[in-house]
Amino acid sequence: MASKGEYHDNFDDASAAAAFARAAQPRLFDRAEYLAPLHAAAFADQPLRLLRVARDGAELWLPMVEEARGRLKALSNWYSFRWSPVFRHAEDDALKSGLMRAAARSLQSRAHAVTLSPIAEEDAALLQRAFAAEGWHARMEQCDENHILRVRGRSFDEYWADRPGRLRSTVKRKGKSSAVQTRILTHFDKAAWADYQTVYARSWKPEEGSPDLLEGLAQSESAGGSLRLGLAYVEGRCVAAQFWTCEHGEALIHKLAYDERYAKASAGTLLTHALFRHVIDEDRVDLVDYGTGSDAYKRDWMEDMRPRFRLTAIRPRHPANWPGMAKALLARLVRRGMSG
Repeated sequence: MASKGEYHDNFDDASAAAAFARAAQPRLFDRAEYLAPLHAAAFADQPLRLLRVARDGAELWLPMVEEARGRLKALSNWYSFRWSPVFRHAEDDALKSGLMRAAARSLQSRAHAVTLSPIAEEDAALLQRAFAAEGWHARMEQCDENHILRVRGRSFDEYWADRPGRLRSTVKRKGKSSAVQTRILTHFDKAAWADYQTVYARSWKPEEGSPDLLEGLAQSESAGGSLRLGLAYVEGRCVAAQFWTCEHGEALIHKLAYDERYAKASAGTLLTHALFRHVIDEDRVDLVDYGTGSDAYKRDWMEDMRPRFRLTAIRPRHPANWPGMAKALLARLVRRGMSG
């Protein structure tokens, strides 16, 4: 029987620190190094709720925040490629399922509504079953998409031969002039990061939600050996910049930007080309992840898409959920009437 759930409000106590440590979690988005700064930067007014349940030496943690009384949601935002239930010492599927049910059961005394996203399909399905088994109304729906490249042992040249002709032609034509110079750093450098920030400020991107969060992430990933910071220059001026990380056979593309005044130089395209070559031929990754979003340009570089889901779970007997349930029922009745 899994233990009764307990809630933690920080990542610093011994059990949370151990569970969310880099050594325990191979994925960036499951670590305190990412989650704690994210909470401070984006959810400072929403209390941290780290739910822990344990059984037979295994643990499940759900990193969440309380957006309103009785309403919990995933500790994630646009920086997060995915949100996941965080396990420790739990390899068996039956054990994981039991821990998820225990978490859903524990949440009944703390929340009347829980929203978790963006979740991988397999995690969303497991959580939906766990919540439903404990009496919640649980619904999963696609909320985003994640474009990826499975390298499948190819060299960069083999991968590049499969890219669209228009893209290959652009790189060949613009690369001939040598007008654009690229560099890739695997360590944090203050001056290089200043170049990154300058380019971002001049790009088509909206104002960055938390530049301090990204800088801290770049520093921590540099210390962990996973930083890949790409910069492109024209006549000594930085005109394109990209922030990647690379570890455990996966490269993640976090942020990219270019100075629109130099769009004709295709510096961003040439920089992407250089970074793909680096992670495929030098880091020898198995997968490149372009994050969430359906931007058309991602399809030129990626070959597969994974859906990302939102799980919404509500307690049907809680009065706070009745207005929403009544509204949903009325909408279904109206749709049936129109179709009839």
